[in-house]
Amino acid sequence: MSNLADIILNETRQIIENKAEVCPEITVESEFLVDLPMDSLDLATLIVTLELTTGIDPFRDGFKTFHSIAELIALYEGAAV
Repeated sequence: MSNLADIILNETRQIIENKAEVCPEITVESEFLVDLPMDSLDLATLIVTLELTTGIDPFRDGFKTFHSIAELIALYEGAAV
């Protein structure tokens, strides 16, 4: 797994745990808003945290749709090149 993937998984887990939620197993197949106890504010927090942590902004040219951890990883990896 890439360093970006590890960062995304860890930050997602941290946001869930900070809400005092029981964190389910998170895999790259996990879908936001379906498999994970996250809402839209949590997703916004995740995106801001990832930009601050990685210096990468895959949404610089506008919003891109993503549903799963894997799709978010792909967005960040694509923007990192």
